[in-house]
Amino acid sequence: MGIKINRFLRLICLAFFAFLSCKAQTIAVKDFSDLPQPVKTVEVGAAHFFQYEKHLKGKRVALLVNQTSVVGKTNTHLLDTLLKRKINIVKIFSPEHGFRGNVEAGEKVANNKDAKTGLPIISLYGSNKMPSKESLQDVDVLIFDIQDVGARFFTYISSMHYAMQACANYGKTFIVLDRPNPNGQYVAGPVLDLKFKSFVGMHPIPIVHGLTVGELAMMINGEHWLDSNKICKLIVVPAKNYHHKMDYILPVKPSPNLPTAQSILLYPTLCLFEGTTISSGRGTDKPFQIYGAPDSTLGTYTFTPISIVGVAKNPMHENKLCYGQDLSSNKEKFTLKYLIQSYQRSIDKQHFFNNFFSKLAGNDILAKQIKAGESAESIMQSWVADVENYKLKRKKYLLYKDFE
Repeated sequence: MGIKINRFLRLICLAFFAFLSCKAQTIAVKDFSDLPQPVKTVEVGAAHFFQYEKHLKGKRVALLVNQTSVVGKTNTHLLDTLLKRKINIVKIFSPEHGFRGNVEAGEKVANNKDAKTGLPIISLYGSNKMPSKESLQDVDVLIFDIQDVGARFFTYISSMHYAMQACANYGKTFIVLDRPNPNGQYVAGPVLDLKFKSFVGMHPIPIVHGLTVGELAMMINGEHWLDSNKICKLIVVPAKNYHHKMDYILPVKPSPNLPTAQSILLYPTLCLFEGTTISSGRGTDKPFQIYGAPDSTLGTYTFTPISIVGVAKNPMHENKLCYGQDLSSNKEKFTLKYLIQSYQRSIDKQHFFNNFFSKLAGNDILAKQIKAGESAESIMQSWVADVENYKLKRKKYLLYKDFE
């Protein structure tokens, strides 16, 4: 009997210690901060209806949108989403590339009607970049919901600026439904000299500005960059589960020549070639992933640009064999080395840069520095003070955890 009791007590003790061991193990696991955590899905501002629907009820609403203005797992267009929720949408404004995003860079975007809803579409690309007083007469609220790529010369942010100006001029509410910046992990490039202000550079910010469109809208207001120091009535609806350290893959291509995450990554670097005699790959299956020209000194990679309707109707060096480099596997952030290397190797240095280059660079100094033979490191060092001052200014408008 005593033996059975001892055995029973021993089993109880073993079970008790096993329980303590499991309990301790469970507590320890909970304390391991380096264990993989579930990834939270980024939710764009447009998905947070409860934050902005109250500003739309009983109002006449216009949208500045394009093909990137999608919501939810099914990528439903914001227009369809708001109409389903009985919001009174009265018209659509469209940026470069059009409402459906199928017009190539630089091509005229005409006023039209949406085939699905019959709503009027007013183009804000071409001679008419700002909503007119007449076009806003029947509008109370203008919503901006367009995916940016984080480069100063990408014109969607210029369209946003003009829309803000119109709202400030005519007393309309401007709502930005924010979206992540796929190049938002850093800041780089020269700060724009306002003497070179144009539609491909309207603000004194670096080429890679490190802001979402919502943060930039706040900066435009806060720094009084609208004409006559006006401020528009601005409401920004932030994205959720986003931060500036994050790599974010876009669900929809933002323009015809930025079809992949790689092209978006390289865009700030390779777009400067648009102001030179070097092709940035338009008219190929790798736009903004390759570069070259009909000059065999530029590299061993070859390609031939061809006309592609709706993407690159008349690409640079059309139907000519080009030599250069393929960067489609390159994960570098903004750099000048390919631009400098191409200039140094070019057989026609006299015509290498065109008048558009200074607008893209935001100054007339960069071309002079490259012609003078300065290194990439030396040139970038010349920007440090301006970039650091910009970063201090930028901090005031951040909505998300920063990379610093």
